[in-house]
Amino acid sequence: MTSATLLTPASTSSRPDEPRPGPARTRERAYVRSLVVLDTTVLTVAVLVGYVARFGDDAPGGSKIPYVLVAPGLVLAWLVSLRVLRCYDDRVLGYGADEYRRVGTASLRLAGGIAIAGYIADVGVSRGFLGISFAVGMLGLEVARFAARKRLHRARSEGAGWSRKVLVVGDTAHVLELVHTLRREPYAGYQVVGACIPDALLAPVAQRLGDVPVVGSFRGIPEAATAIGADTVAVTASGELTATRLRRLGWQLEGTGIDLVVAPALTDVAGPRIHTRPVAGLPLIHVEAPEFRGARKLVKGFVDRAVSSVALTLLLPLLAAVALAIKIDSRGPVLFRQTRVGQGGREFGVYKFRTMVVNADALLAALAARNETDGLMFKMRDDPRVTRIGRLLRKWSLDELPQLVNVLLGHMSLVGPRPPLPSEVARYDGDVARRLLVKPGMTGLWQVSGRSDLSWEDGIRLDLYYVENWSLAADLTILWKTFGAVVNSRGAY
Repeated sequence: MTSATLLTPASTSSRPDEPRPGPARTRERAYVRSLVVLDTTVLTVAVLVGYVARFGDDAPGGSKIPYVLVAPGLVLAWLVSLRVLRCYDDRVLGYGADEYRRVGTASLRLAGGIAIAGYIADVGVSRGFLGISFAVGMLGLEVARFAARKRLHRARSEGAGWSRKVLVVGDTAHVLELVHTLRREPYAGYQVVGACIPDALLAPVAQRLGDVPVVGSFRGIPEAATAIGADTVAVTASGELTATRLRRLGWQLEGTGIDLVVAPALTDVAGPRIHTRPVAGLPLIHVEAPEFRGARKLVKGFVDRAVSSVALTLLLPLLAAVALAIKIDSRGPVLFRQTRVGQGGREFGVYKFRTMVVNADALLAALAARNETDGLMFKMRDDPRVTRIGRLLRKWSLDELPQLVNVLLGHMSLVGPRPPLPSEVARYDGDVARRLLVKPGMTGLWQVSGRSDLSWEDGIRLDLYYVENWSLAADLTILWKTFGAVVNSRGAY
């Protein structure tokens, strides 16, 4: 999944149970209540499924266990476990993987605790009932949280839903950069409503940084936050905002219900690589180096080859049908082989179903002026070189299925950066060239974030984020989201 600038809660942030001003807090509480109702419904269904699957319609004969009390007791204990593990904390709801991780951890700890307690007390609760209930419940909770999050994201993107109102504090350049980063992903729930900049930059007339109003200086940050109804103060880099002034700002915000977060000058780094460690009273942020080799890479390669071999076998009838349709639709070969650049700058031939006329490359020069994207790629929404069947294949990404052969041969991965052309690589600068540190992928963050609708800059940013922060869990998430992107045909042309 893509990430906004890391917002690290300061040690002096307000307590989460204190009231916050304005409608944002009301919307947040309503969202949390809806999650509690949703979780209760899921867990009730899970326990009922476990009971019916284990015992059927009849009560378990000869058992001294009162399942009519055990079932609701299990639901209540599960909800308490979710609460204790802070699965309803506003700091993890709606964005990032921590919400899913906490839900899974709470469920597993409860299951382990019940198993240990049952063994020690020699209670004969059916293990089949518990096993089925926990399996269904854990899966149901994760799916329900995903559905609730998608609904929240849609509401936030439309300007509704529960979002934090943020006052950004820092130097002008850093404020603008943080505002741009937060607005790039509006579904993250950070709505910038104002900015405070150093006294030296203030003018006698009202100022705006872009469309963000400047509402004060560093001397009156709490007052400015209260005046505009902000519930979060985000502090970014500034030479005048020393550690002492930042600590005092935290003291000033105590009891106001306004959270204080610190946005370090560190972007596009995923949470698992970041560790906060207090040293001499300073919360030092340790950033682990990216992993480009090792055991996890071996596992990733094994999974790639195993999945691609199974997929090719299962999809053989579909591949044959597509090949026949291409042959009937237009003259020329069924497969199109094009030279691309892979890991370490090594070139290989990528396989795709042919979606264009046979002389497509010769016609490219005449269409160059109609390029609809920036950067080094050529994209055209109504490309006249695309055949009739080719448009259908591109819409559903069926033209990329032969790349499973490239994955099986080790040229590509299931998930990774977009495979570039040699002409693109020849114009790479030092930063962009880091895309070549890993194998290119059949899908990736670019695929699930808009594909051809992305700008060149955004596509590169997503590719570099994946290179630096890849993980097996992230790969599974991207593969899951790819199905949604393909079904909705987002950015496919």
